[in-house]
Amino acid sequence: MAKPNTFVCSSCGASFSKWSGRCEACGEWNTISEETPLSAGPSSKSLGAKRGRPVTLTDLSTQETPPPRATSGLDELDRVLGGGLVAGSAILVGGDPGIGKSTLLLQAAAAFARKGLKTVYVSGEEATAQVRLRAQRLGLAEAPVRLAAETNLRNILTTLEAEKPQLVIIDSIQTMWADNVDSAPGSVTQVRATAHELTTFAKRHNVSVIMVGHVTKEGQIAGPRVVEHMVDTVLYFEGERGHQFRILRAVKNRFGPADEIGVFEMTGSGLAEVLNPSALFLSERGQPAAGSVVFAGIEGTRPVLVELQALVAPSPHSQPRRAVVGWDGARLSMILAVLEARCGIPFAGLDVYLNVAGGLKISEPAADLAVAAALLSAREDAALPPETVVFGEISLSGALRPASQTENRLKEARKLGFTAAIAPAGGKIGSGGGLALTRPADLTEFVGEIFGAG
Repeated sequence: MAKPNTFVCSSCGASFSKWSGRCEACGEWNTISEETPLSAGPSSKSLGAKRGRPVTLTDLSTQETPPPRATSGLDELDRVLGGGLVAGSAILVGGDPGIGKSTLLLQAAAAFARKGLKTVYVSGEEATAQVRLRAQRLGLAEAPVRLAAETNLRNILTTLEAEKPQLVIIDSIQTMWADNVDSAPGSVTQVRATAHELTTFAKRHNVSVIMVGHVTKEGQIAGPRVVEHMVDTVLYFEGERGHQFRILRAVKNRFGPADEIGVFEMTGSGLAEVLNPSALFLSERGQPAAGSVVFAGIEGTRPVLVELQALVAPSPHSQPRRAVVGWDGARLSMILAVLEARCGIPFAGLDVYLNVAGGLKISEPAADLAVAAALLSAREDAALPPETVVFGEISLSGALRPASQTENRLKEARKLGFTAAIAPAGGKIGSGGGLALTRPADLTEFVGEIFGAG
C-alpha cells in the first residue's frame, strides 16, 4: 500500500499529517507544502570502500586519502574555502538575486580550469549561448570550461559519470528536477532530493560539487534547512545594491574556519579581488565628523577596519525611531539601555540611526564600545580624534570586557596609519603595535575620559 502524503514546513522542516496555514512548530505562515514519498529508496551502494563496515582509522589505505586542496588563484575565494577546494566536497552558495553568484562561480570555474581541473558548468537557468556570452563579457571565452544546459538530474548524473570531471557547478539547485519525485522543481521535496543525490555523487566519485541556492526574503536559502546540513560548506554572497563591494562569507565549513570572509568589488569586467578590505572600507571616509568611529573587528581569521556612523536627532513622534543597517538592532537597544542606566545618559525623545559603512554586516560583540562611542559622539556633537580605533564588549553592568585577538586588531590599525586605540583594560595587549592606548575599566570611565562627562 502506498504511503500517505505528508506536509512539511519549508522553514523548520517539521512534518504534519494534514495541511494548515500556520506551522505549529515555528509559527511561520504559508510555509507548509505537500510532500510525496520517494518512488525509490536510497541506493544500497556504500560511500566507502568497505561497503559500510567499520574499519580502524589506522587501517585506512593511502589510496583512500583525499588529494591535497586545489587552489584557484583567486586568493579571496581560496581563503573562504579554507585554503582551497577539497576533492569530494559539496558546497552550497546562496545570495540575493542579481548579487553576482553566477558571475563569481563562472570566474571560479575558469580559474580552476586553468589550474588543470576538469570543470563542468551546468546551468538550469540559462542556455549555453547565454553563459558563453557572459563569459566573453568577463574575458573568459578561452577558459577550458565545459558548459551544459540541463535540469533533469538523471541526465546530468549520467553525463557526469561519462565525463568524469573534478569540479561540477550546478546553477541552480532550485531548477533541478528529479524524475523519481512527483513534485514541481523548486519544491521542498525536489530541492532535498536533488541536493542529496548531488552530495552523494560528490562523495562517491570524489568530485567537488558547487550548488547555487536562491534565498528567501528573510535571507535564508530557499528550500528545506536540511540541505545546509547535507553539504560540507555553506557560503553566502552578500552585498548592498548601492555599493560595489561584495562579501563572500562562510557560515559553515567542515574543512576550514567558519565566519571567514572574502571581499570582492563589482566592476564592469566582473568581480575583482580586494586584498586589503580595511583600506577599501575606509577609502570613502571624509573629514572627522560627529558620530563617525572606526571599529577594529575580526572577520574569520583576518582583522578588518570599518567605519561606524551614528546620527542622533530630536524625534517629532511619541515613539522615537531606532534604525540599524549592518548590525543587530536588539543589541543597539541594549547599548542604549546601559548608557542610560549606568551612565545617566538618556536617549528618550531622540531618533537613533546606526550604519556600518561599505555594506559590511558585523555580528561580533566587540563592536559594542565602538557603537557606544559613535552614539555619544553624535549626541554630544563632538568628533573623536580621526586616527583612533575603538573596540570592546559592554556588559549589562557597564563593565568592559576585552576582545579576542587584540594584537591583530592593533597591528592592522597601525598598518593603516592609525596612531591611537581605545580598548578595555585586561586581556593580552603586548606592545600595543606602537599605538597610544586608552584602556578604561568600565563604561563610566570611558565616558568620562573621552567625552569629559561624569
